[in-house]
Amino acid sequence: MEACDRLPGGGVALPAAAAAGIAELGRIALADLSLEQVLERVGTLARDVIPGVTEASVTLIVNDRPSTAAFTGPLALELDERQYRHGYGPCLDAARGGEIMLIPDMAAETRWPHYCPEALSRGARSGLSVPLPIQEHVLGALNLYGDTPNAFSPETVDVPVLFASYAAVAVANAHLYATTAELAEGMRQAMVSRAVIEQAKGILMGQRGCSAEEAFNQLTALSQHTNRKLRDVAAGLVARAQRPAVYRPGAPQRGPAIDT
Repeated sequence: MEACDRLPGGGVALPAAAAAGIAELGRIALADLSLEQVLERVGTLARDVIPGVTEASVTLIVNDRPSTAAFTGPLALELDERQYRHGYGPCLDAARGGEIMLIPDMAAETRWPHYCPEALSRGARSGLSVPLPIQEHVLGALNLYGDTPNAFSPETVDVPVLFASYAAVAVANAHLYATTAELAEGMRQAMVSRAVIEQAKGILMGQRGCSAEEAFNQLTALSQHTNRKLRDVAAGLVARAQRPAVYRPGAPQRGPAIDT
């Protein structure tokens, strides 16, 4: 008999492998892994540590469009995508409805009359989909497939459900970290662009004796005329202004011009 462990704080007694897998989910370092890598690790751990799992996958629904974000083998991917084509199935119902969808025996299941015979013909004899609450606009489900009937049952469902709750936290944190990092990078780029545009405006104001508004209008007009980004036009002007001036005796000295 496999040894059982308990997570800190007590609760469900878990097979040692499952307890170790859940503990690993809690140790994921978001700075070291991308969202895609976190999703892949969730799928691999689910297959390796939850009893009865042959293949596993993670479904994400963003803007009502489902996709398989991670999978451990072709069977999981194919069965997920068959549900997407039908527009219904246990993984979609779990993600959208927030309910656990248990199929102890595909051959006896009647809730999804088109999907279950297809799954059975591909070698899936049982299945379990557990919702993953991630973000308000992102729904998800952890999908488990077994190659024997009753690989998952009401008596054994506590382990995958507990695993899924920890996986949901890991995925939600990774998603938040990714979107926050993306937002921070976007803000940094915007600040850089703003700074170089202000520099270019200052150069034009000094060169042409115009106002800040007039300088900005000149930059935007050139941006539209040359089909170049405003930041690139401004950066070009600043770069030319920073070049050492070439002195030619008798030639008038002029400030930088805007490229056309």
